[in-house]
Amino acid sequence: MNNSELYYGDNLDVLRNKLEKDSIDLCYIDPPFNSKRNYFQIYTNVGKEDQAQAQAFIDTWTWNALADRALMEIIGNEGGRYTRQTIELIKGLDAVLGRSGLLSYLVSMTQRVNEIQRVLKPTGSFYLHCDPTASHYLKLILDSVFCARGGDYLNEIVWPRTNAHNMKTRGYVRSNDIILFYTKSQDFVWNKLHNIYSPAQLKRYKPDENGRLFTGQDLTLSGNTSRNFIWRGTRPAKNRGWAFSEKQLERLWEEGKILTKLDGRPRLDGLKVYLDERPGKPIDSNWVEIERIGNTSRERLGYPTQKPEALLERIIQASSNKGDVILDAYCGCGTTVAVAQRLKRQWIGIDITYQSIAVVLKRLEDQFGAALLNTITLNGIPRDMESAIALANKKDDRVRKEFEKWAILTYSKNHAIINEKKGADRGIDGIVYIATDSNCTAPVVFQVKSGKVGRGDIAKLNSDRIREKAVMGIFITLQKPTADMKKEALDAGFYHHVLFHRDDPVIRIVTVQDMIEKRELIDLPLLHSVLKTAAKSNTEEQFNISLDETEPDE
Repeated sequence: MNNSELYYGDNLDVLRNKLEKDSIDLCYIDPPFNSKRNYFQIYTNVGKEDQAQAQAFIDTWTWNALADRALMEIIGNEGGRYTRQTIELIKGLDAVLGRSGLLSYLVSMTQRVNEIQRVLKPTGSFYLHCDPTASHYLKLILDSVFCARGGDYLNEIVWPRTNAHNMKTRGYVRSNDIILFYTKSQDFVWNKLHNIYSPAQLKRYKPDENGRLFTGQDLTLSGNTSRNFIWRGTRPAKNRGWAFSEKQLERLWEEGKILTKLDGRPRLDGLKVYLDERPGKPIDSNWVEIERIGNTSRERLGYPTQKPEALLERIIQASSNKGDVILDAYCGCGTTVAVAQRLKRQWIGIDITYQSIAVVLKRLEDQFGAALLNTITLNGIPRDMESAIALANKKDDRVRKEFEKWAILTYSKNHAIINEKKGADRGIDGIVYIATDSNCTAPVVFQVKSGKVGRGDIAKLNSDRIREKAVMGIFITLQKPTADMKKEALDAGFYHHVLFHRDDPVIRIVTVQDMIEKRELIDLPLLHSVLKTAAKSNTEEQFNISLDETEPDE
């Protein structure tokens, strides 16, 4: 089974124009919070020289033309998309909050949540992961979108995303996230989950003659004095009574479900209960038992907002079945899609940055093998010159460097580090490390140009390469290189790999056309990965939960 898709682009466009109404069983999103925090994506170190920032994104919102357009769309009910409650709510928030960063965030979320409600099946569920900074506003928005159309609010789930120590703040330390759980209708998919017993709880159980674990449970109830009678030589305490009638007690005795004292009389705590007949404690809305990803966790990819797989497994197990379609419209490093794949669900992931798409593809390859990538439908990724040129010419500030990212990551087979320093990249758009011998690596730098190019660009790249102590430089261009550029690159000489008895140009010119049409990609020897390799997936592994009923394998 695999009918999964990965979209590179604005999730609002994908939700509106690529996904059909009533087609999704479960949607989980973990959008950037309006928390005024800066997140920096740090990649795993290959060596001390590789302690670099691969991606940085500022988790703040400002009022701009895009936000103004979104506000007008909602309060004008463009296309008849919005409920009266949503329109009045946003008008009220506009009056209270003003044209602020917070309102920019809220109108953006309103647009997308409204489309998510549209694409959900009538039996579908929606989980929105946020933090307390704006969760109260988001709940109002979800009420106006879901409840106004016959849906329902089910839970506000609390998950401790971090430890409380070493956090300086006035007031109580904020250490938890909020997950809002809504359904599209009253008839929704629900698989009741239970926490598996802890080691301390399991100590109360012992094996019977067949090896089944059992314990004793109280046969009496407080205040049930009408059943305070002697049965087989045993009587409950004065203020208690038997939990069963005498006839029921006799039946349990005949079935061997009553534990006895040494003298053969029934024990008051003598109802024999087997562990495999008790599902455990039903999971509540405080998910304290799911631990965050620690610095040494095998899951850790170095992605700043990465969520643990146990969190997504719980959501997917509870609100979907095998074969269902799971959507993550802000898929980031791909935790949702990786867990959906492991749990035999179909999935759709969307992200606006190519760096995230690269992380997801590499994670899936590491966990499930390269063959899986051939079964995934990739959408929005340039596959011809026309789409590459369109990406290079995008004016949206949110994707200002996306052409550079796509070019570098595609050429490097998702192994490069992107330079995110706006206006201060010193001529270097990306970097990758190659092996120079069995114990050492050396940097190779990238520069990407989508406009007019000339000999001076090659000379500058070589100068920047020398300054950065890189052994090679790769110049990726959308335009065809001139003869002078080729000569300048040739004059830079060759780098000799001692171990591999191979010479490569110190400056290599690569055209986007050759990348697309000839699949000319990096071929440097023993390329070291700078993205941490995801642990291989165990498709049978589950995290600390049990279903009410075990599904048979398909």
